[in-house]
Order: sequence, then C-alpha cells, then structure tokens
Amino acid sequence: MSIASRLADLGVSLPDAPAPAANYVPFVQVGSTLYVSGQISNGPDGLVTGKLGADMQVEGGAAAARLCAISLLAQVKAACGGDIDRLNRVVKLTGFVNSTADFTDQPKVINGASDFLVEALGDAGRHARSAVSAASLPLGVAVEIEGIFEIK
Repeated sequence: MSIASRLADLGVSLPDAPAPAANYVPFVQVGSTLYVSGQISNGPDGLVTGKLGADMQVEGGAAAARLCAISLLAQVKAACGGDIDRLNRVVKLTGFVNSTADFTDQPKVINGASDFLVEALGDAGRHARSAVSAASLPLGVAVEIEGIFEIK
C-alpha cells in the first residue's frame, strides 16, 4: 500500500510544506539522505502553544508532536517533488519539548510523533530518536521536531 493511501486511510491530508521563518532552508538533501529542519506544533487551528508541566498535559503535548510529524512529512513530500511515496524510511527524529524544569516525560510527548509515523509508514516509520526538554521554543509552541529521512 502506498504512503499516500495509508495517510488517506488515517484521514490525514498533508498540508503545504511550511516556509522557513528565518534565514535557512526547510530541507537539505545529501545523496539519499534528507535532513528536514525543525517543524513546530502547528495545525489547522493554528499554533499549539504551551509548557508541559505547567499549562499542558502529556496528551496535549503528544497531539502537538503528531502535528510536527505531519509537517515533517509535508516537507519530505515537497523535497520529493510532490511524491511522498519516494520516502524510504524515517531515520532519526530529535524532539524538543517546551517544559518546566521538573517535567520528565519528554519521551511520552514525542511518542505522539513516533507512534503516528509507525502507524502511517509501518516498519519504515521506525526510527532512532532523542527527546529533550527546552526552557522555551519559538512562538511559545509546545513541541518542535526535526528529522532525518532516507528517500528514493
């Protein structure tokens, strides 16, 4: 089954790839490796802001991380000339969680992205990962995730 079909079955429509907010590019391809810049938690209703451990719970953070994963796939699709099925596998994610100093469930938050990618891509969605805390993130968003992908 194609990636596009799996996403459709999940009711996910990839948005247009977000444009960079500063002096950087959204992705860089080196051979078959695609490096995608950090994608912030932004969805159809706008930015998902908040600080885990203060005004947001793990479930809300995981939902924000899922939105980041969808934006990552949108960037992959753009890098592949509109053909998401050129994605071979997710290699690594680095997730940043806007959280209080005593919040320790960053991995549970980033699971929102990891679980979605495995659901959407099967074994090709399994990846290496880091999940770290940040004192703050751009625009007050709850989560930012960058990714490394292998493409065909």
